[in-house]
Amino acid sequence: MSNQIDQLSTNQAGHLEIGGVDSLDLVKQYKTPLVVYDVKSIRDQIHHFQKVFQDNGVDFAVSYASKAFACIAMFQLINQEKAHIDVVSGGELYTAIKAGFPMERVSFHGNDKSREELEMAVEHQIGVIILDNFHEIDLLKEVLEDKQSHINVMLRVTPGVSAHTHEYDQTGQVDSKFGFDIQSGQARKALGLVLEDQRMNMLGIHCHIGSQIFEVKGFEMAAVKLIDTLADWNKEIGYVAKVVNVGGGFGIKYTEDDDPIAPEMFVDAIVKAIKKRTEEVNLPMPAVWIEPGRSIAGPAGYNLYTVGSRKDVPGIRSYVTVDGGMGDNIRPALYQAKYEAVLAKNPSAPIKETVRIAGKYCESGDILIQKQDLPATQPGDVLAMLDTGAYGYAMASNYNRNPRPAVVFVENGKSQVAIRRETFEDLVALDEEFN
Repeated sequence: MSNQIDQLSTNQAGHLEIGGVDSLDLVKQYKTPLVVYDVKSIRDQIHHFQKVFQDNGVDFAVSYASKAFACIAMFQLINQEKAHIDVVSGGELYTAIKAGFPMERVSFHGNDKSREELEMAVEHQIGVIILDNFHEIDLLKEVLEDKQSHINVMLRVTPGVSAHTHEYDQTGQVDSKFGFDIQSGQARKALGLVLEDQRMNMLGIHCHIGSQIFEVKGFEMAAVKLIDTLADWNKEIGYVAKVVNVGGGFGIKYTEDDDPIAPEMFVDAIVKAIKKRTEEVNLPMPAVWIEPGRSIAGPAGYNLYTVGSRKDVPGIRSYVTVDGGMGDNIRPALYQAKYEAVLAKNPSAPIKETVRIAGKYCESGDILIQKQDLPATQPGDVLAMLDTGAYGYAMASNYNRNPRPAVVFVENGKSQVAIRRETFEDLVALDEEFN
């Protein structure tokens, strides 16, 4: 049994407890499959990040990367903690608007923002648009001119740092679909275009080197590269950045094989690297922004499933099937992501077997966990899959015409629905009759 499972909270009945609520009571009330968020875990991690900046005495913003998980309730929770959010689509921005989130604390990312999305951002005067390419600069110029408006912007740059992570999660290297390349001069050219436009206020630069990263070195290298780039720009044209945004990607523990440092330790190293380098190149210390998503939402999330069928293949393996799968968590099939699960009624029960946890979707690749040590299970038992808060529901689909699960927030022994369970009627709500 992994250390992670050993640290789970249980009640007097021995049941898994989330946010002070018995997980089996949650299942009775809300059914399965069910996504549950421990609200205190989210608050605590934001506080850990904020404290690092405060202890280092620097101006900062903790901007929640909402692509990890976004809904009205989540944005309202983030707002309660005085954090920022970054959005990557018109839909995420619209959700923030509906949530009443302060627009001045919204950043807008994306490598193919539409004119309509940029218009929405300008109309609502969001905090900053992170420019990703030359087409977007031209498009934003047109929008600002049409609306006779102004907006804060930053440039996303690729610093040429490759993170040690899954290939699909590397975004800081030169060969990336994101951002302006520093080495080739693209970033410098983009800077000139922005500075000559009186309607754009150039706050600073941004980079993101990847996701689920366990090593500090890549972040330190990227931070130094950003400061060196700003030093070059300062010498050449006198530009001084107000903000350096180093993105996110701080790794979390999914299984016993993962050994990450605390997410806030990445930030401490980044801040110290920026402080040191700005002093060396004689630049004023900028505000430092980060964009954690997974490290805030991931550990706070649980997926609760009910065990259904079982298949034993003699001499090979046993399959235990649950009532969810790739429709509510595509990551195991898409990234070969690994998770751990426990029997909700007794997470510390003695292990009896190793099984493969399969989903209900009509795909051979719908496997949630390849090898999971479990006590003996029966149909009707509840399995809790751990650390599912990031990129699970956010990437959920209606494959096989299955409704998406409900999402419930729990805190201080109380629960509330954040997203209601979809119904069969919801599935056909957009369908049109064929004539």
